[in-house]
Amino acid sequence: MSTDQRATQLENDQLVHELLLPLVEIFETVEGEGTAAGYPTTFVRLFGCPLRCVWCDTKYSYPPYHAEMSLSIRDIVQRVSANQARRVCLTGGEPLLYERQATLLLQELAKLPQMVDIHVETSGAIDLTPFLQEVQSPKVRYILDYKLFGSGETEKMHLPNVEKLRVTDELKFVIASRADFEQACQVLEDYEVKCIVLFSPVWDSLSPSELVQWMLARGLAEVKLSLQTHKFVWDPNQRGV
Repeated sequence: MSTDQRATQLENDQLVHELLLPLVEIFETVEGEGTAAGYPTTFVRLFGCPLRCVWCDTKYSYPPYHAEMSLSIRDIVQRVSANQARRVCLTGGEPLLYERQATLLLQELAKLPQMVDIHVETSGAIDLTPFLQEVQSPKVRYILDYKLFGSGETEKMHLPNVEKLRVTDELKFVIASRADFEQACQVLEDYEVKCIVLFSPVWDSLSPSELVQWMLARGLAEVKLSLQTHKFVWDPNQRGV
């Protein structure tokens, strides 16, 4: 290790003790969405989001609500490692709002030998470039929740993100209407998408069966249906599950 590398490592070691992140909650449950659905997972929900999606189901993760706690990166990692789950979901709000802290947190979580998967739920409004450059662990991947017309926030999407997603990442479209469906299909036509693609119906807005009919009629052979299974297991409004 060079002198510069040692200096950087010492700085990072200090920062993981000193830098604080605002959090809503940390809890262990089973993942409810995406390709990791069903696996025991520790959720780390950070506070704060630049978007205000119409159908958001975690409005308690941004103002006028308040962060439940502020923890150092080291404290978060210790809480995660105390659980038995071998998977972590870093979510929010928007966890990538805190670029330096989020990068260090992902790097530290990836060092945990028991972890096999660390997935980041991001809105698509934050440029993924610095995270892809700085976080090199193959354990870390990104689930980009592309905001469609029905969200009210589609104009805030950072479009270059779509083609930066790797084969291990996921591109999720949360669909509330036929217009949303058509927009999602157009995105897939306009961009070279290498990652897994998920279509998920907005709870209480679009029936899964109708979305499946649209997918089959359009011949979307490489798109997966994703349901929020935690809302079938528990009350849809229950937190901490």
